[in-house]
Amino acid sequence: MLVAGTLRVPSANSEVNSASATALGECLLHNAVQWRLHQRIDFHADTPMTSFVTHLESAIDGTHLPAGEVQTMHKDRPLWVRYDLDAVGKVLTKEKLKQRCPWLWRYEELLPLGHNPVATFGEGMSPLLRASKLGKHFGLENLLVKDESQLPTGSFKSRGLTMAINMAHRFGVKRVAIPTAGNAGGAMAAYAARAGIEAFVFMPRDTPIINQRECALFGAKTFLVDGLITDCGRVVREGKEPMGWFDVSTLKEPYRIEGKKTMGLELAEQFDWELPDVILYPTGGGTGLIGMWKAFAELAEMGWLASDKRPRMVAVQSDGCCPIVTAYENNDRHAAPHENPATIASGLRVPAAVGDFMILDAVRESGGCAIAVEEERIREWMRLATTTEGIAICPEAAACVGALEKLTADGWITPKERVVLFNTGAAQKYVEAMDVDLPELDISGAIDWEKFFDIQPE
Repeated sequence: MLVAGTLRVPSANSEVNSASATALGECLLHNAVQWRLHQRIDFHADTPMTSFVTHLESAIDGTHLPAGEVQTMHKDRPLWVRYDLDAVGKVLTKEKLKQRCPWLWRYEELLPLGHNPVATFGEGMSPLLRASKLGKHFGLENLLVKDESQLPTGSFKSRGLTMAINMAHRFGVKRVAIPTAGNAGGAMAAYAARAGIEAFVFMPRDTPIINQRECALFGAKTFLVDGLITDCGRVVREGKEPMGWFDVSTLKEPYRIEGKKTMGLELAEQFDWELPDVILYPTGGGTGLIGMWKAFAELAEMGWLASDKRPRMVAVQSDGCCPIVTAYENNDRHAAPHENPATIASGLRVPAAVGDFMILDAVRESGGCAIAVEEERIREWMRLATTTEGIAICPEAAACVGALEKLTADGWITPKERVVLFNTGAAQKYVEAMDVDLPELDISGAIDWEKFFDIQPE
């Protein structure tokens, strides 16, 4: 069995163990090489091959539903997956966890699938990167970036879609469909191809070009729609009967949350079970924020967290599409659809979220907030973060940089707090956001080297 090194993030008053960080990086590389060389997954012999799922539970009214059959929603609202956490605690210990490979499936007892995913690309534990220079820019001593861009399909969507497609395969689903305005379509297409499931993708005509082409490249039947993601969702919904596909839209099946939940499990482990003070999360459909809050609750019930302290969850949106922020400011539990949504951060262009009340509940329970930032400054914040830290910050995460600017300026976030900013995708997938005019170099004559010092990036 491969042994995982684990990056432990210290408290605000101690230093980073760079050796631990190096060990984790080397371990991830070694494990990735081993998986690819042997083309097999070595699962954990210390755990019986069983699922600890007890039932599904309606998030709107608590109704229990059986977990052993295909489920979607209850009263048009999402479902929670519930576990026998006492039984999990008798099987899984922190010491056992330390010995496992640093990937998503290390938490198998807290996941619905149990063993043996058929649709996996070796989803590694995403790194938690210190952002000291960017932090200094905002007067912070402990800013970190959880970099989801390093997952197999280039975004955090790998987590939810590997879980959803594996569960669909387990239930014998042969055809799946998804509406998408960004990275979810490509992730679903990739995992469906891996599982041998036919895939259909519907996306707004102005979805980023990389997202359009990757879906088709992975073999999904991909269609552009003259409308919004909600219009694409209507196509998927209306096609369920005539086409016989299973809808894997955000929160319209119960398992994408469980995949996204692993962000919270990883974060807790990387922080040595003492959670950070603030989490900044770009919020469209909100599955990741909801999933992390669920993860923290499950870990607390198991007695794994070092204290009762929870992070203040910050739901970040663009003012070009901010239904969650409007509902938060109006003290509403449900969000009205945002009219005429427009943002370069395609993952934030969700005018109506089916899990709106779940997002707002998590934000309020945590003592956090929902904040909208100026759409016209997203490219500015994207460039600031990427040039300062060299991390491929996507537009959605750039919105979180803008939120950081606001929240540090008004004192909501203080200098010594440990702050985690989620980079949910790779900048390289957003060529439309890279609005750069490069200077041309005339090499027909002598080069004026002095002019190089005057050139500034656009």
